[in-house]
Amino acid sequence: MKHRSRREFLKSSVAAACATGVLPSLLSQSAAAADTSGYKALVCIFAFGGTDNNDVIIPRDNAAYQRFATTRADLLSTYAQDPTAASRARADLLPLLPENDGVFGGLEFGLAAEYAPLVDLFNDGEAAVVGSVGPLIEPTTRASFNDGSVALPKQLFSHNDQQSTWMALGVEGARTGWGGRFIEQIRTADPSFNATFAGVSTSGNSVLLGGGPTAAFSLPASGPVGISVSNNRNILGNNNAFNTTRTLLEDYYTTARMQSQNIFASDFESLQATGVAATTELDGLFEMLTPLSTQFPAGRLGGQLRAVAEMISLRGEIGVPRQVFFVGIGGFDTHDTQAADLPGLQSEIATGISSFRDAMVELGAWQDVTVFTAADFGRTLNDNGDGTDHGWGGHHFVAGGSVRGRRVYGGFPDSDIASPNYTDSRGRLIPSVSVEQYASTLGAWFGLTQAERRAALPNLINFSDEDLGFMQL
Repeated sequence: MKHRSRREFLKSSVAAACATGVLPSLLSQSAAAADTSGYKALVCIFAFGGTDNNDVIIPRDNAAYQRFATTRADLLSTYAQDPTAASRARADLLPLLPENDGVFGGLEFGLAAEYAPLVDLFNDGEAAVVGSVGPLIEPTTRASFNDGSVALPKQLFSHNDQQSTWMALGVEGARTGWGGRFIEQIRTADPSFNATFAGVSTSGNSVLLGGGPTAAFSLPASGPVGISVSNNRNILGNNNAFNTTRTLLEDYYTTARMQSQNIFASDFESLQATGVAATTELDGLFEMLTPLSTQFPAGRLGGQLRAVAEMISLRGEIGVPRQVFFVGIGGFDTHDTQAADLPGLQSEIATGISSFRDAMVELGAWQDVTVFTAADFGRTLNDNGDGTDHGWGGHHFVAGGSVRGRRVYGGFPDSDIASPNYTDSRGRLIPSVSVEQYASTLGAWFGLTQAERRAALPNLINFSDEDLGFMQL
């Protein structure tokens, strides 16, 4: 267990709380009806930069593939020439074998070789794909987009704003995310619910988890960071003569005296005390961990998913029946050198999810955990030579023991850039599934009633299908 200075500790453990939990929730109080029986966890893997949806699901039937290859001729050429990337040639695509393939009029689906572990999970019925997901306020078509007759999310195609819109349904500066709102709905339904470790981020501050009076907990991939003055005895002297000083300092860190008349100083003092106490508690629990036999891939994502798995292994000791985890991976803004950069990231996601699945099976928790992907946005259907540009809708994976797997949900339009499924400019996929429909389906499995999901997802009422059906309830 590594330890850091007080300044480093506060930066990693309290900053997230300051960003997302200082002020009371503005959510309206809904009926106390959420089901919190048993244990359930949602794990969001967020691809920062906007993953190329057209390199997630690739058409395999001959006619559709030829249209795809014609539109992306330059980019496919760079893939064919790059020795580090799998070819995107039709013959080299790994087939998905969905049970509901007839819904899409004979369209066949393929993934690049880097996604092999996810293809296996899909074909084994433990993962699903949800197509054409993106921020929407109400159903939108190319015609309504062009003539301005529909309300649109603000700042489309902007990284920071669309990251925030995916997580918080509002542009940068929004303070409450739908994951945090889910937690707040459960806390409202069950006042005894201890939300200290209900929202956990392994990737710094995440507005997805903002939403209530209890701040999100920041968990480094290496595990909780202890207080150096307590754990590193060399700071004060390695003998018992300094124990009284250690005790006084620990009391100073963990006591919120609230004497300042400055509201921000008081809030910071309270958050510091809460953060230190929570980290100390979790640090002690992590010291008792039984190591997982599952091996996680090297890299930032694998380390984060291992930390999440370790925390889930302590679910009985922590005593939180519902948790939302946020895991982040960057590098997806592939305007250029996409063939060199994207395949490794795809492999990292696929192997990370597969290893996480194995860890959950080891813990007997796979039925109780659902992993889902998200990103700023998808990317343009047409390439720019050796990369792609900012898009809108995208395709995403959902995996878990309670997922209705081996199925594709949502929209998967043909790769015809002239199709009304795309904007006139640059072939940006117009979402047919809103982020709020995606989130609502997860929320229903999580135990929230329709009323509670509507309270957490304000635009959900604008869509007729509030449950996309990819979760077993």
